[in-house]
Amino acid sequence: MDSIDITFNDEVGFLENEKRDWQKWITNLLLLAKKEINKKNNLEMSINFIDEKRSNEINKKYRGKNRPTDVISFAIEDGADQIDFSVFDDPEFIEDIGDLFMCPSVIMRHSKEYSTGWDREFGYTLVHGFLHLNGYDHIEPDEAKTMFKIQGKVLEDYGLPLYPDQLDEGRGK
Repeated sequence: MDSIDITFNDEVGFLENEKRDWQKWITNLLLLAKKEINKKNNLEMSINFIDEKRSNEINKKYRGKNRPTDVISFAIEDGADQIDFSVFDDPEFIEDIGDLFMCPSVIMRHSKEYSTGWDREFGYTLVHGFLHLNGYDHIEPDEAKTMFKIQGKVLEDYGLPLYPDQLDEGRGK
Protein backbone atom coordinates (compact mmCIF):
# COMPACT_ATOMS: atom_id res chain seq x y z
CA MET A 1 0.00 0.00 0.00
CA ASP A 2 1.57 3.22 -1.15
CA SER A 3 -1.07 5.65 -0.04
CA ILE A 4 -0.60 8.75 2.03
CA ASP A 5 -3.40 11.30 2.04
CA ILE A 6 -2.18 14.72 3.11
CA THR A 7 -4.47 17.62 3.90
CA PHE A 8 -2.61 20.89 3.38
CA ASN A 9 -3.55 24.04 5.30
CA ASP A 10 -1.51 27.00 4.12
CA GLU A 11 -1.82 30.15 6.24
CA VAL A 12 1.29 31.81 4.75
CA GLY A 13 1.03 31.20 0.99
CA PHE A 14 3.87 28.68 0.95
CA LEU A 15 2.23 26.37 -1.58
CA GLU A 16 1.67 29.20 -4.08
CA ASN A 17 5.22 28.81 -5.43
CA GLU A 18 5.02 28.56 -9.22
CA LYS A 19 8.51 27.04 -9.56
CA ARG A 20 7.68 23.79 -7.79
CA ASP A 21 4.68 21.60 -7.09
CA TRP A 22 5.28 21.43 -3.34
CA GLN A 23 2.38 19.08 -2.69
CA LYS A 24 3.86 16.51 -5.05
CA TRP A 25 7.40 17.05 -3.75
CA ILE A 26 6.25 16.63 -0.14
CA THR A 27 4.11 13.57 -0.90
CA ASN A 28 6.95 11.83 -2.75
CA LEU A 29 9.40 12.47 0.09
CA LEU A 30 6.96 11.20 2.70
CA LEU A 31 6.16 8.09 0.63
CA LEU A 32 9.89 7.34 0.63
CA ALA A 33 10.02 7.83 4.42
CA LYS A 34 6.93 5.62 4.82
CA LYS A 35 8.63 2.88 2.84
CA GLU A 36 11.87 3.23 4.84
CA ILE A 37 10.05 2.65 8.14
CA ASN A 38 8.16 -0.26 6.56
CA LYS A 39 4.77 1.29 7.22
CA LYS A 40 2.20 -0.75 5.27
CA ASN A 41 -1.05 1.00 6.21
CA ASN A 42 -2.66 3.71 4.14
CA LEU A 43 -1.95 6.92 6.04
CA GLU A 44 -3.56 10.29 6.41
CA MET A 45 -2.18 13.40 8.03
CA SER A 46 -2.29 17.16 7.83
CA ILE A 47 0.48 19.65 7.21
CA ASN A 48 -0.16 23.21 8.32
CA PHE A 49 2.11 26.02 7.12
CA ILE A 50 2.08 28.78 9.72
CA ASP A 51 3.85 32.05 10.53
CA GLU A 52 6.26 32.64 13.40
CA LYS A 53 3.64 34.21 15.66
CA ARG A 54 1.42 31.13 15.47
CA SER A 55 4.42 28.81 15.75
CA ASN A 56 5.49 30.63 18.90
CA GLU A 57 1.98 30.38 20.39
CA ILE A 58 1.77 26.62 19.75
CA ASN A 59 5.32 26.00 20.94
CA LYS A 60 4.69 27.95 24.15
CA LYS A 61 1.34 26.30 24.86
CA TYR A 62 2.31 22.69 24.18
CA ARG A 63 6.08 22.58 24.75
CA GLY A 64 6.61 25.43 27.22
CA LYS A 65 9.10 27.14 24.89
CA ASN A 66 8.52 30.81 24.18
CA ARG A 67 9.93 30.96 20.66
CA PRO A 68 8.88 29.97 17.16
CA THR A 69 10.14 26.61 15.90
CA ASP A 70 10.47 24.89 12.55
CA VAL A 71 8.04 22.00 13.10
CA ILE A 72 5.69 20.79 15.82
CA SER A 73 4.20 17.31 15.59
CA PHE A 74 0.92 16.21 17.10
CA ALA A 75 0.68 12.43 16.80
CA ILE A 76 -2.70 10.73 17.16
CA GLU A 77 -1.08 7.80 18.96
CA ASP A 78 1.67 8.92 21.29
CA GLY A 79 3.47 7.17 24.09
CA ALA A 80 4.04 3.61 25.25
CA ASP A 81 0.45 2.48 24.70
CA GLN A 82 0.49 2.91 20.94
CA ILE A 83 -1.82 0.69 18.94
CA ASP A 84 -0.19 -1.52 16.31
CA PHE A 85 -2.30 -0.61 13.29
CA SER A 86 -0.46 -3.08 11.08
CA VAL A 87 -2.75 -5.84 12.42
CA PHE A 88 -5.67 -4.37 10.49
CA ASP A 89 -5.95 -6.46 7.35
CA ASP A 90 -8.58 -4.27 5.73
CA PRO A 91 -7.22 -2.60 2.55
CA GLU A 92 -9.70 0.24 3.09
CA PHE A 93 -8.32 1.03 6.57
CA ILE A 94 -6.62 4.43 6.77
CA GLU A 95 -4.43 5.28 9.76
CA ASP A 96 -4.58 8.94 10.81
CA ILE A 97 -1.10 9.66 12.16
CA GLY A 98 -1.66 13.30 13.14
CA ASP A 99 -0.71 16.84 12.27
CA LEU A 100 2.43 18.80 11.50
CA PHE A 101 2.71 22.55 11.99
CA MET A 102 5.60 23.86 9.90
CA CYS A 103 6.98 27.39 9.88
CA PRO A 104 8.72 28.10 6.55
CA SER A 105 10.42 31.29 7.78
CA VAL A 106 12.11 29.43 10.66
CA ILE A 107 13.12 26.63 8.28
CA MET A 108 14.64 29.25 5.94
CA ARG A 109 16.58 30.78 8.84
CA HIS A 110 17.86 27.33 9.83
CA SER A 111 18.90 26.59 6.24
CA LYS A 112 21.16 29.65 6.37
CA GLU A 113 22.42 29.07 9.93
CA TYR A 114 23.35 25.44 9.21
CA SER A 115 24.46 26.08 5.58
CA THR A 116 22.29 23.19 4.41
CA GLY A 117 20.29 24.97 1.73
CA TRP A 118 16.53 25.32 1.54
CA ASP A 119 15.59 21.97 -0.02
CA ARG A 120 17.72 19.94 2.40
CA GLU A 121 16.53 21.82 5.48
CA PHE A 122 12.89 21.71 4.44
CA GLY A 123 13.17 17.97 3.65
CA TYR A 124 14.95 17.33 6.95
CA THR A 125 12.25 19.17 8.90
CA LEU A 126 9.44 17.39 7.06
CA VAL A 127 10.89 13.89 7.53
CA HIS A 128 11.73 14.69 11.15
CA GLY A 129 8.12 15.64 11.88
CA PHE A 130 6.80 12.63 9.95
CA LEU A 131 8.94 10.27 12.00
CA HIS A 132 7.65 11.83 15.21
CA LEU A 133 4.09 11.20 13.98
CA ASN A 134 5.06 7.55 13.55
CA GLY A 135 6.39 7.11 17.08
CA TYR A 136 10.08 7.90 16.61
CA ASP A 137 11.88 10.12 19.10
CA HIS A 138 15.37 11.38 19.90
CA ILE A 139 15.31 11.88 23.66
CA GLU A 140 17.41 8.81 24.48
CA PRO A 141 20.72 8.30 22.61
CA ASP A 142 19.67 4.94 21.13
CA GLU A 143 16.37 6.39 19.91
CA ALA A 144 18.19 9.39 18.44
CA LYS A 145 20.66 7.18 16.60
CA THR A 146 17.81 5.18 15.05
CA MET A 147 15.74 8.23 14.11
CA PHE A 148 18.63 10.22 12.63
CA LYS A 149 19.88 7.21 10.68
CA ILE A 150 16.44 6.84 9.05
CA GLN A 151 16.27 10.60 8.35
CA GLY A 152 19.71 10.61 6.77
CA LYS A 153 18.93 7.61 4.54
CA VAL A 154 15.59 8.99 3.36
CA LEU A 155 17.08 12.38 2.54
CA GLU A 156 20.07 10.87 0.77
CA ASP A 157 17.79 8.58 -1.26
CA TYR A 158 15.70 11.63 -2.20
CA GLY A 159 18.79 13.49 -3.40
CA LEU A 160 19.18 15.71 -0.34
CA PRO A 161 22.42 14.54 1.33
CA LEU A 162 24.58 16.66 3.60
CA TYR A 163 28.16 17.42 2.79
CA PRO A 164 30.64 15.68 5.15
CA ASP A 165 31.46 18.95 6.97
CA GLN A 166 27.76 19.43 7.79
CA LEU A 167 27.27 16.14 9.63
CA ASP A 168 26.59 16.09 13.35
CA GLU A 169 24.45 14.09 15.74
CA GLY A 170 21.20 15.83 14.91
CA ARG A 171 21.53 16.69 11.25
CA GLY A 172 23.48 13.80 9.79
CA LYS A 173 23.73 10.06 9.70
